[in-house]
Amino acid sequence: MLETWLIAELAALGLVTGLLAGLLGIGGGMLMVPFITFILTQRGVASDLAVKMAIATSMATILFTSLSSVRAHHRRGAVRWDLVRNLSPGIVIGSLLAGAGVFHVIPGRWLALLFAAFIAFSATQMLRSAGQSQDKPSRGLPGPAGQFAAGGAIGFVSGLVGAGGGFISVPFMTWCGVVMHQAVATSAALGFPIALANGAGYLWSGASVAGRPPGSLGYVFLPALAVLATASVLMAPLGVRLAHALPVAALKRVFALLLYALAATMTWEALRAG
Repeated sequence: MLETWLIAELAALGLVTGLLAGLLGIGGGMLMVPFITFILTQRGVASDLAVKMAIATSMATILFTSLSSVRAHHRRGAVRWDLVRNLSPGIVIGSLLAGAGVFHVIPGRWLALLFAAFIAFSATQMLRSAGQSQDKPSRGLPGPAGQFAAGGAIGFVSGLVGAGGGFISVPFMTWCGVVMHQAVATSAALGFPIALANGAGYLWSGASVAGRPPGSLGYVFLPALAVLATASVLMAPLGVRLAHALPVAALKRVFALLLYALAATMTWEALRAG
């Protein structure tokens, strides 16, 4: 059982990440992973294992936030379902390779450093996109083989860092000429196969790992998942609505600074643990 104050903290984290998922088209992993890592280490979980469980638990929440967010986007007719169909097979294969294989053998310290590098890159991409025209097409989409390969890369990287793939899929789609609001909506839809395949891998590869806290299933910490998923699902539709009313470019700049701070924190913790 979780303490009352811890439930409140997780609920607040879920509300914020759900809001940002709908508002900025991002997964919650960039916020969830550092905080879940801290929570687990404070409960006596070894830092190496805590990082892996934080990434896996964050990814599992995307199963729920993706459905909530994409439902709101679909109502606005923004999801490119043709791209979802073409990218998903590669995403599933890349995700399974990461979640059931590579993720298990890489030390948690290195995953933390990889995560820090990823969110620093994401912050930079966010700053760049905040100052660019959002609907300016660049080039066409690749053929089926190219989309399969792109999906594989999205799923694999997402599985290692516990993110929904938005900071890979959205730039990829806009670079290929997909308008921004469709890219964000389609990225939300792609979050479901990413989370489903990676989640299955985390459950399988972490089933026999020692030192997990009570309530764990594989690498996923179920009590935290329940609170985070419930809170984030409630807020994702509101984020979608606010995306059409607020100055998203300005919000992206502020959030990018937070990401840089989180990247620095994760890097420090990983180096200190090593």
